[in-house]
Amino acid sequence: FYVLTNALSNKMKQIEANPNVAVSGEWFTASGKGINTGYFGKEDNKEIADKMREYFAAWLDNGHNDLDDENTVILQIRLINNEWIDVNFTE
Repeated sequence: FYVLTNALSNKMKQIEANPNVAVSGEWFTASGKGINTGYFGKEDNKEIADKMREYFAAWLDNGHNDLDDENTVILQIRLINNEWIDVNFTE
């Protein structure tokens, strides 16, 4: 699981101090370890950055993110456990 974020955000400061993280949505909850993989544009991140550019093309470079800023980082969340919630999407 990958998230684009700013290295100077409170979120990243908290993850640096305690890498235990949780994510949730309408139909799932999960927990794992947050890992700052570093600057979006660094060579080691090229493979995942290219995938993010493809999958999130509609919003990734819409002016809310400065992909040239070295504080724009990829947060990897290595999921440890998850729970899928049984949702009836037809209602």
